Amino acid sequence: MQLIRCTRKLMKEIGNPPTNEEPTPGNLGGWHANLLRFERRKCVLFTNDVTLFSIFAPGLKKPDFQALASVFGQKLFRNLRLEGFSQEQIESVLDEYRTIGFAKTNNRSVLGSMNDLAFQLEWIVHSGGGLFNAPHDEVNRKLNRIPMGALREHCYSIDALRIRLERNAC
Repeated sequence: MQLIRCTRKLMKEIGNPPTNEEPTPGNLGGWHANLLRFERRKCVLFTNDVTLFSIFAPGLKKPDFQALASVFGQKLFRNLRLEGFSQEQIESVLDEYRTIGFAKTNNRSVLGSMNDLAFQLEWIVHSGGGLFNAPHDEVNRKLNRIPMGALREHCYSIDALRIRLERNAC
């Protein structure tokens, strides 16, 4: 089982108590997630703890929060496919996230990076014409091409993800 570590706001929206189980080791490891609001709509930003690869899930409603693990899996698959990863790499990553639990946040560095990303997201969405006019695939693409100071040498999160997946494929 892998964990998505959620902020208090998001845990309240999900409605389930956090798990106390420990995650199993894997390629990418855990993720953090935060509830954001754009144009009075609820959105979730998922960010990988290791690579800072991020996925923006806009316009979620109550049933989406009750099935957030499924929403995460679908968004992860779509973004990996659009980024050009091989079928083997995608299957390897998705296999790691067959079982997902939700827990409290535990990494302030990742949360700080997420705050920076949320600020950038606001600009990306606004410049794209608003939440429902901006092409969501392009929003995610731009999001993962922002230099991240928390990564070695201000690397892009998409590059960190590629390096991680290629290294683990050998």
